Amino acid sequence: MIAPQTTNTTAARKPARWAADLVSMLREGARLRLDYSPPSLWALDRLIGELRREDPPYEAVAATLRDIGAYTGEVLVRQADAAWEEPPFGDGPVVRTPDDRLWDPLGEARRCFENEGEASLRLLCRDAMGARTPGSGG
Repeated sequence: MIAPQTTNTTAARKPARWAADLVSMLREGARLRLDYSPPSLWALDRLIGELRREDPPYEAVAATLRDIGAYTGEVLVRQADAAWEEPPFGDGPVVRTPDDRLWDPLGEARRCFENEGEASLRLLCRDAMGARTPGSGG
C-alpha cells in the first residue's frame, strides 16, 4: 500500500478518517478488501449500484456515500500526488491534483447514487489521473 500524502489540515484529516472507516467496515461486514488503488473503485461503483437498487432514502445512505467519496479522494491523494482542500464551492472537502484541477469525489459518490449510469468513481479517477492511471498505457 502506498502511504498517504502528509498534511496537517482539517480538510485532509476528516476524509482520510472517513475512508479508513469505510475500509474497515467493508472488510469486516462485506469481506471486501480495499487497497486504495484505482481498480478498487470498480467494487465501490458496484456497491453504489446495489444500494441504488435497494431504493433507500438518500438520508439512510448519506454517511456511507460520504465515506465512499472520501475513499475515492484518498485514492487520488495516494496515487496521483493530490491533496485535500477546503472547497471554494459546495459543502465538502475537494481534491486538488498536481495539474491544479479540483475534483469533488464526495459529490461524485452522491451523483453515482442519484443518477444511474451518469457518474462513476473509477471514471472520475481515470479523468483526474489522466495517463497515470494503471493499465491506461501511459
